[in-house]
Amino acid sequence: MQSKMNRRIDPELLGMAEAEAMTGVSRWTFRRWAYAGRISSVKLGNRLMISRVELDRVIAEGTRPRLQDAHK
Repeated sequence: MQSKMNRRIDPELLGMAEAEAMTGVSRWTFRRWAYAGRISSVKLGNRLMISRVELDRVIAEGTRPRLQDAHK
């Protein structure tokens, strides 16, 4: 049985620091995008949060397709 201390929790909402750590995009860029309406966000108290689903969407939209073998 896994102890409570070793259990990993994957939060549904991420703070700006967590989003920055996961993507390398500045927390200030995420804040700017959120207030401009480019990404959805949640305000909890004084914290601005981004859902993991929204972060996945942003990553997917920025993903470029792999080039086909151009060397052939």
